[in-house]
Amino acid sequence: MTAPPDSSLPDRTETPAVQRGSAGEVFGAFLKLGLTSFGGPIAHLGYFREAFVVRRRWLDDQGYADLVALCQFLPGPASSQVGFALGLMRAGPLGAAAAWTAFTLPSALLLILFAYGAASLTGPTAAGLLQGLKLVAVAVVAQALWGMARSLCPDRRRATIALAAVAVVVFAGGAPGQVGAIVLGGLAGLLLCRDSADGTTRLLVFSVGKRIGLLCLAAFFLLLFGLPLLVLAANASGLAVFDGFYRAGALVFGGGHVVLPLLQAEVVPSGWVSEGAFLAGYGAAQAVPGPLFTFAAYLGAAMAPLPGGLVTAAIALVAVFLPGFLLLLGVLPFWDALRARPAAQAALRGTNAAVVGILGAALYDPIWTGTVLTPADFALALAGFVLLVVWKVPSWAVVIAMALGGVGLTFT
Repeated sequence: MTAPPDSSLPDRTETPAVQRGSAGEVFGAFLKLGLTSFGGPIAHLGYFREAFVVRRRWLDDQGYADLVALCQFLPGPASSQVGFALGLMRAGPLGAAAAWTAFTLPSALLLILFAYGAASLTGPTAAGLLQGLKLVAVAVVAQALWGMARSLCPDRRRATIALAAVAVVVFAGGAPGQVGAIVLGGLAGLLLCRDSADGTTRLLVFSVGKRIGLLCLAAFFLLLFGLPLLVLAANASGLAVFDGFYRAGALVFGGGHVVLPLLQAEVVPSGWVSEGAFLAGYGAAQAVPGPLFTFAAYLGAAMAPLPGGLVTAAIALVAVFLPGFLLLLGVLPFWDALRARPAAQAALRGTNAAVVGILGAALYDPIWTGTVLTPADFALALAGFVLLVVWKVPSWAVVIAMALGGVGLTFT
């Protein structure tokens, strides 16, 4: 006689949330984003959601928010970690490598060229272009906030958690506020969201086993504490550069901009890069698409003339991203098993709502307060939002239109 099913356990759908694809498909999708994703890490998360949740349907809003929440917990470049995980989910390790390469390479090459004087950001036209690209971030983040709030905060309890997350971020500030909002959101979900389940859990499938995860965690800590000892023993310049950039990438909480003071402390006092060259590269990094961590490629190229500068740029670029990816690979196998448990599902509903609140706080500060400075800026940002949400114009076309609009504003 067959035993009846245990009704106390929720039904689970263990099929992957996405269909498998190829590394070439992943590379093409992320290369387009690498060429057009202006606005910093928060805006990048909006671009990713539009590309992979809304249009390509690689995963749903719940799974995407889970990835965002996980990467917010970990040090490193959150948007690049999310992209790395999406590539891993779609096409395995080659897909992860393809996602990172395609998303990172355009901005890294542009900043290396700038290091050798091949770019210029001076004059009113360049200032207007930069302002237009900043306003793109306002429209993209507003679009992401609109869509995620509708799907992840559909009831009063989760909307209240999102509002509380805004308050935590506003009053605590910085990375502690973001991490604190997610932790408190998870606790609130455990208390308030246990009866909000839809009866199924769509597991996100990654090609990473627990043994590989443990090895990656061990490698992260071994490099973090072992590299300084190797530098003292070997006294090799390339190894010293790798150590400095690896340490900066390993200690970043709260997004790409936080890495800047850490990198400054590594390269300016040591004499590798002058203060003026550092600030010039920072300005250029604001005007290129892709992750802000590619600023490391500029610093590596600025350390030495050709051909040594290119080698150093590659060392710096890999070193600053590596710790975040090692941590992500180390945690992913355990994260996917954990989120299948009913209590974890409730906590994740709370953290997903908190992610919406964090996004809302970021839309105001620093994106809105640092970008919308005049009524004309507001009008251009609103036009971009309408183009994205109402007219469904592709994001790359909106980037071009708003960049040209920013230039036009300088001559009005």
